[in-house]
Amino acid sequence: MFEPYVNEPYSDFSDPGNAAAYSEALSTVRGQFTHHELVIGGERVSTGREVESVNPAKPAEIVGTVSLADQRAAERALDAAWTAFASWSKVDAAARARHVVKLAAILRARKYELSAWETLEASKNWLEAEADVAEAIDFCEYYARQAVEMSKPLPVYPYPGEDNESHLIPIGAGVVIPPWNFPLAILAGMTVGPVAAGNTVVVKPASATPVIAAKFMEAVEEAGFPPGVINFLPGAGSEIGDFLVDHPKTRFINFTGSMEVGLRIGQRAAVVQDGQLWLKRAYMEMGGKDAMVVDETADLEAAATAAVVGAYGFQGQKCSALSRLILVDEVHDEVLDRVVELAGELQVGPAEDNARVNAVITAGQQRSILSDIDRGKQEAKLLLGGDAIEMDGGYYLQPTVFANVEPDAYIAQHEIFGPVLSVLRARDFDHAMEIFNGTLFGLTGGLFSARRDRIERARAEFHVGNLYINRKITGALVGVQPFGGFNMSGSNAKAGGPDYLRLFMEMKTVAERWV
Repeated sequence: MFEPYVNEPYSDFSDPGNAAAYSEALSTVRGQFTHHELVIGGERVSTGREVESVNPAKPAEIVGTVSLADQRAAERALDAAWTAFASWSKVDAAARARHVVKLAAILRARKYELSAWETLEASKNWLEAEADVAEAIDFCEYYARQAVEMSKPLPVYPYPGEDNESHLIPIGAGVVIPPWNFPLAILAGMTVGPVAAGNTVVVKPASATPVIAAKFMEAVEEAGFPPGVINFLPGAGSEIGDFLVDHPKTRFINFTGSMEVGLRIGQRAAVVQDGQLWLKRAYMEMGGKDAMVVDETADLEAAATAAVVGAYGFQGQKCSALSRLILVDEVHDEVLDRVVELAGELQVGPAEDNARVNAVITAGQQRSILSDIDRGKQEAKLLLGGDAIEMDGGYYLQPTVFANVEPDAYIAQHEIFGPVLSVLRARDFDHAMEIFNGTLFGLTGGLFSARRDRIERARAEFHVGNLYINRKITGALVGVQPFGGFNMSGSNAKAGGPDYLRLFMEMKTVAERWV
């Protein structure tokens, strides 16, 4: 039915033609700043209230405005989703998949334009922005194919005199609450997965990146999804977030964000409200305190390079970002010196100029990171960075490295979500493994080593959902490295994996006795 799945390729921006096309997309997008309304049941809805979205690199520049939903709009959106579910859930899986594949084609055709929106609204440089759009395309293509596979009857053993069948069915209307750090990829994946499986959704986009979410909705409408299958509901979490999570008509909640918010959602979702007919399903991906171990047998240059890429890509604002570098004593000083050297060479500047390190997402995030850095100065040795950078009023921070960090230090345990790397010394590999596993989190991690016995131990004993050996610990590919963590990193709902759609389906068994 469809061509075999392959990951969307990335552009080579050293090619003058690609660079010129990206620059042109930035100019085009700058001429399209406008207002975006809610989308409920296929209708655009203005609430009379709006919020401005700004360019983190130049906060005086307003990228667009969006209407803000209230609880009345949230109620209406849930009703629209359930109305659409009655028919969408009965659409043949192949037909649903064609909608999703068409959505992928639209995103692909608009790849540089959507990337440019990310550059201006989320402060992602060209590589980071295009990778995010490519991942959104991958989610669409992969989940479309998975939906077709999951529509097939499940294998059961025969029984004399009966016809027995088990199959998966969609579960209903749910709420999608994506983060701002992958404003198209994670939003798209969290949305199209349940939808491809036959469910309908209300999407409450991240407050920092609502314009990119609105652009996704434009693509959804162009792809011809029936009204109400995907509803767009920007608004304050305090006003509509709790309302949607608590609502008795909410069948499932799909969340990516901080541990604190995820735990709160989990607690609220567990409460059975008056009129509620089910136990809500709630899936949370809640971040990490990710580590990479380097032992004395490793390729030290490759390890240092991977550490810097993992720690400072998108300013460290990734749940998978490297925040703890664990070096065995024998190579500690050499690797640390090289990491500080490489991090000090990183260019800090506007994302639209394709600098390596760009502004963090908001002024509040900048203040929070600086507060964490100040605390780190009290418990470790600051070797690099540690300060804000003044540039067009943007929310810039220097790439920062701390050394002499104790395993139980605040900066070694708290998810900072910024360009801050803590370097820890381990006596030996056993000690490094102890430090590695010594957090609340368990999302990503890595090992650089040439010893097969240590690699095998890491495979078995490094307690993370995604382990990377002799490579950087960021950049999971849809369908290649299903993504999701352990412990307080979340419910291990493996995004981009073969069982993801199953989370939004339930099994029905029918047994018919022959007369």
